[in-house]
Amino acid sequence: MADGDGLDAFAALDDLRGAIADWRDWLAFERRCAPHTFAAYSGDLARFLVFIADHRGETPGLAVLADLAPADFRAYLARRARDGVARSSTARAMSTLRGFFRYLDRTGRVHNPAIKAVKTPRLPVTVPRPLDRDDARTVIDRIAEFSATPWIQRRDVALFTLLYGCGLRIDEALRLDRHEAPADASIVIAGKGGKQRIVPVLPVVARAIGDYLDACPYERDDGPLFYGARGRRLNAGVVQRQMRKLRDDMALPPSATPHALRHSFATHLLGAGGDLRAIQELLGHASLSTTQRYTKVDADRLVRVYDDAHPRARGS
Repeated sequence: MADGDGLDAFAALDDLRGAIADWRDWLAFERRCAPHTFAAYSGDLARFLVFIADHRGETPGLAVLADLAPADFRAYLARRARDGVARSSTARAMSTLRGFFRYLDRTGRVHNPAIKAVKTPRLPVTVPRPLDRDDARTVIDRIAEFSATPWIQRRDVALFTLLYGCGLRIDEALRLDRHEAPADASIVIAGKGGKQRIVPVLPVVARAIGDYLDACPYERDDGPLFYGARGRRLNAGVVQRQMRKLRDDMALPPSATPHALRHSFATHLLGAGGDLRAIQELLGHASLSTTQRYTKVDADRLVRVYDDAHPRARGS
C-alpha cells in the first residue's frame, strides 16, 4: 500500500483502520488501480475523515460513519467550497466516498445510504484537446532532441509513437512489461479496472519499439517494457517533463500533454471516418457517451474550417 497519502497520519478507531486497509488492498489487487489513482483515492478519504473528526468532535470509527447524516456530507462540501477547492476535485472526492461506503456496505461493515441523498457539484462538460495532425507528427519526430542518451532517445520516440499510434493512456503504456511488447499486429492492454482490450499495432509503432529494445541496456524478460535511466520502470513524471520541454520549444498550449496524444488518436480516427463504437473499443471506454465527446471536437474543427474558408463566413 502507498505511504504518504495521509491515511496513516490521523487518529481512527481500530475497526475503521482495518476496513481502510482491506479497502486499499481491494483497490490495489482487485481493482488494479494505477498508482496515482490509488494515491488520489487514499488522499480523498483521508481528508474526509480528518474533516469528520473535527466536525463531529470525536475519533472516527465505523459507528461514526454509520451515524453520518446528509447534513454531515453537505457540511464537508461546504467546507471545500469555502476553501476554494476546484469542483472537479470535489466531484472526484465524492466519487471516492461513495465507492468507500459501497465497499463498507458490501462487506457488511456499515450500511448508511445518507451519502446517496447528497448531490455532487455539477461539472461543465469538458472537451478533449487534441494536437492537430502536423503537431502530433512533429512531437514524435522531435522528442528525441531532449535527451543526450541514444537509448533514451529511442525510448521516448517509441513511447510517444505508441501513445499516438494505439491511443493508450500513459499508465497503460508504462505498466507494460517487456514480454508484452507487440510481436505481431496487435497488443493486449489492461485498462481501467483491469478490463482488457485488444488494440491493433501499426508497423511504424512496432518498428519504433523494436529500435528501442535493440538499444536498451536492460534486457530482463520479466522487467518493464519502458525503463528509466536508472534501470527501474519509467515514471510518468519523467515523460511529462520531457513533454513540457518539447511543448515550450514548439510553443504548444499547456493542453499538449502525453495524454493529448491519446485524444489526438481518437480525434484523427473520427475525422478520417472511423466508427464511433470501434473507437470506443480501441480507447477502452466503458460508456459510449465518453467517446462521443470527440464528436464535439470534430464538429468544432469543421466550424473553424468553415469560418476560415467559406465565402459566406467571410461575408462575401
